[in-house]
Amino acid sequence: MNKIFGITLFTLLLISSFNNVFASDHSQKHIQHEEEIVLDVPEHKFLSADNAKQEQKNSTTEKEIRSNTNNPEDVDLDEIDDELPENYNEIQSYTPPKKKIKEVESNIESEFNLFDNFDLDKNDDNKIDEDTLLGKLIARDIIRTDIPSYLLKDELTFLPKKGPVSKVQFFGAYNGYISNDWQPGDYDTGYDFGFIQVGAIGKIRGTNTDFKVTLNPRKSSERNYMQNFVADAYLINSSIPHHKIVVGYSRNQVGKEGGSSSYILPFIMRSQISRNFGSTRALGVRLIGNYDLIDYNFAFNSSDRFFRDWFAGPEFTGWVDLKPFGKTDGRYGKLVLGGGLNAGKNHTDYTVGSLYLGYKYKKLWTSFEYAIADGYNGTHVVDNKATGFYGTVGYKIHPRLQIIGRFDQFDPNRDVSGDIRREYTAGINWFIKGQALRLILNYIFCQNEHAEDSHRFLIGTQILL
Repeated sequence: MNKIFGITLFTLLLISSFNNVFASDHSQKHIQHEEEIVLDVPEHKFLSADNAKQEQKNSTTEKEIRSNTNNPEDVDLDEIDDELPENYNEIQSYTPPKKKIKEVESNIESEFNLFDNFDLDKNDDNKIDEDTLLGKLIARDIIRTDIPSYLLKDELTFLPKKGPVSKVQFFGAYNGYISNDWQPGDYDTGYDFGFIQVGAIGKIRGTNTDFKVTLNPRKSSERNYMQNFVADAYLINSSIPHHKIVVGYSRNQVGKEGGSSSYILPFIMRSQISRNFGSTRALGVRLIGNYDLIDYNFAFNSSDRFFRDWFAGPEFTGWVDLKPFGKTDGRYGKLVLGGGLNAGKNHTDYTVGSLYLGYKYKKLWTSFEYAIADGYNGTHVVDNKATGFYGTVGYKIHPRLQIIGRFDQFDPNRDVSGDIRREYTAGINWFIKGQALRLILNYIFCQNEHAEDSHRFLIGTQILL
């Protein structure tokens, strides 16, 4: 085996030496060929900058005199600009002819010749060219993390000249994570999906109405394909100052975090009250108000979830945020005091009340939320009396790097003792391109009164195109 390895290594070295000799000989031929081409360039293109400008000026003046003999307005400014000396700089460098594309003759060539034209370095300077898509993405700088941002926003935004839509932006979203779970005597590793979505947002021509459509192409294990297929489908009108009217299937504001977009969550997993009470969508009409000192969101919906029933019953969802520092231009940070109510009927009556406190100052960010339920309508309808709360603290040690921690407690049934669940989470967010390209690291210690404690280690990736 060692002899075969030695012979193989010697053969590769011999081929490499032969290629170097051939490359050197080819380089000399290439230089000669380049010199021959440069000799064909007219002499006036190798004059000094001052002489070239003077000669060009004289030449241009003669052309203007000839062209102005009949009509002085016939001067072609574009032609004059094309002949300026500064446009001759490309003559100083030789651009090799493009490779001739030939047809492949075997399956092996068909598989591996894909790399022949894969080079993004068109200028042969060992740098990715900025006019390529990859070059544009690398140069694109996204710092904000409080809103969703999209890597291909410019490339996937279109302005139709005709039709009912005046502007439309297509997008795609992916979030997935590797999970490692430790329990006494058991260890599991798996890969889970947070979301895989495609959609579009746009404007209706000649109106103050926008729209959003988001689809889940991946099937859910708990619902049939069509029940899980539509994530968002609504119209939003902003004709009334400081207000928006939303009609359609949209995210329901049950709790602060429960009504937040999945694209801006600080952790891979939502808090326990958000996972159980909120993170739902409903079909209905809502009114959203936004002022300096107060925000509010009132909705009248069908209590159905995931299109299981045509009309399971009525539902009201309301939320109000008070912003005491709303007129201080951020000098004292951003303080939010909020509260809400979600009540309705879906085979059984349910009521969820929530309170929220959030404060953000420079690099520091905190949030605390408490919720209590007498029955609730989340992913499933549950008639238990449950309660829970969480507290989160985050700090950006760098505009792109954030450390976070959370204490999270949930009691699924207040009528039963010894079933409280606590989660202690520590994490790191690396915002490579804001929320558009983000790496997430979470460690969770799960403490259960009715079961053995466990540990979870999650490594997640988020990409918004």
